Amino acid sequence: MTHTTLLLIPVFVQVALTFALLFRLGPARVAAVKSGEVKLEDIVLGQKAWPDRITQISNAYANQFEMPVLFYALVVLAIMTRRVDMVLVVGAWLFALSRLAHAFIHVTSNRIRARFNAFTFGVFVLLAMWAWFAWRVLTEGV
Repeated sequence: MTHTTLLLIPVFVQVALTFALLFRLGPARVAAVKSGEVKLEDIVLGQKAWPDRITQISNAYANQFEMPVLFYALVVLAIMTRRVDMVLVVGAWLFALSRLAHAFIHVTSNRIRARFNAFTFGVFVLLAMWAWFAWRVLTEGV
């Protein structure tokens, strides 16, 4: 397997996580409306009338469009500039695993310290990946 293929696998994991959260969120919201727990007029403009459990899943889903955006951008740039190497592959796996841990904690115990630690770990991994990539591009050229 090439380094590029190895780099794309954790991207696929991250994308799968995003869809998994969406497919968990949708039915939970529908069930809350059908049961009368939430009234449509209370959420039609995006009001925060959802029960805490659904808000947890919703927040975990929304988080997949924050830091992971920088991850996706880095992967695309690394592939385009032919700067994919094992450092980025390992970093990508660590980042994807940190996102899985963060989402799992978010939708289960929601323990803030554990969630924060998973998030922070992922942020520093992503920062290191960007620093490594920038250093390679700036020292080796495109």
